[in-house]
Amino acid sequence: MNEKRRKRILISEHEHGLPYSKGLAASSLAVTGLGPIQSYGIANMVEQELIARDVATVSEDELQDLTLEVLRREVGDDYAKAFIKWQSVADLDAPLIILIGGATGVGKSTIATQLATRLGITRVISTDAVREVLRSAFTREMFPTLYASSFEADKAVRQPIPHSGDKLIIGFREQASTVAVGAQALIDRAIAEGTDLIVEGTHLVPGFLEGVEHKDAVIVPLLVTVEDEELHRSHFYWRTRESRQRPGERYLNNFKAIRRLQKYMLSSARMRGVPVITHIDLDATLTNVIDHVIRKAFEMTDQGTEVASRQDKLLEAAAEVVGPRT
Repeated sequence: MNEKRRKRILISEHEHGLPYSKGLAASSLAVTGLGPIQSYGIANMVEQELIARDVATVSEDELQDLTLEVLRREVGDDYAKAFIKWQSVADLDAPLIILIGGATGVGKSTIATQLATRLGITRVISTDAVREVLRSAFTREMFPTLYASSFEADKAVRQPIPHSGDKLIIGFREQASTVAVGAQALIDRAIAEGTDLIVEGTHLVPGFLEGVEHKDAVIVPLLVTVEDEELHRSHFYWRTRESRQRPGERYLNNFKAIRRLQKYMLSSARMRGVPVITHIDLDATLTNVIDHVIRKAFEMTDQGTEVASRQDKLLEAAAEVVGPRT
């Protein structure tokens, strides 16, 4: 009975004074690139600072300023800048929708999953799942390309092909345009509900979706590629080792077709100004994606200068508190 109960610190802007949570705070810190243990450690330090100051309630701005101060003191300016940049995006009153396209085997699913963890996004949907739903609505006779893999779409093409035409690309375009209808419906619903969403898949070819610009949402289309052929090929060897359900041999047998599709997607992205991210290292790729998200968010608002000014002021204030770094 002599043990003191853990003091609750309430965030005053939240309805009914939501208590400060180290777990939620650690999740928000993950976007800076800190690992789970480091993020939780910073969140714990913030709580201890508040307790030491005998604070019962704290505003969101005060909490953000203190978190920035602790970040700068404990891990440095780069993490502090990443934190304040992302907080500026998180404060936007608009859903965030990230579209990650790319050929088979470039790492889209892994990137989407890890990105969702860092950004605290709970909805991640693959266009393969969209294709499965469409298959339940349409028979093979109605849409034969829906029942083929992207790199085998040429086998499902029925119409005559011009002598100069690429049957694989024509079949894939037919498949992608059909799946894009379902993907667009997911995007439209997320915007209507105001929920964040990540969609990843081979079928997110630049130019096939209508609503990649929307006044009520931050929509970030990206194309992920693997330039080095041997590195790309190695992804399928690892897939063979890690999954019994997705044997890599089939992909390796169609590797040339997969590379042709990547070349087509890359050309489409460049024509439409869609950012292309070369995937080599997962951490570097995630950092690049988050940078693109932040840049896109600032482009879509008139607060880019205001945000940058606030970042500078917050960093200067944190520097005055913790002193110059050596």
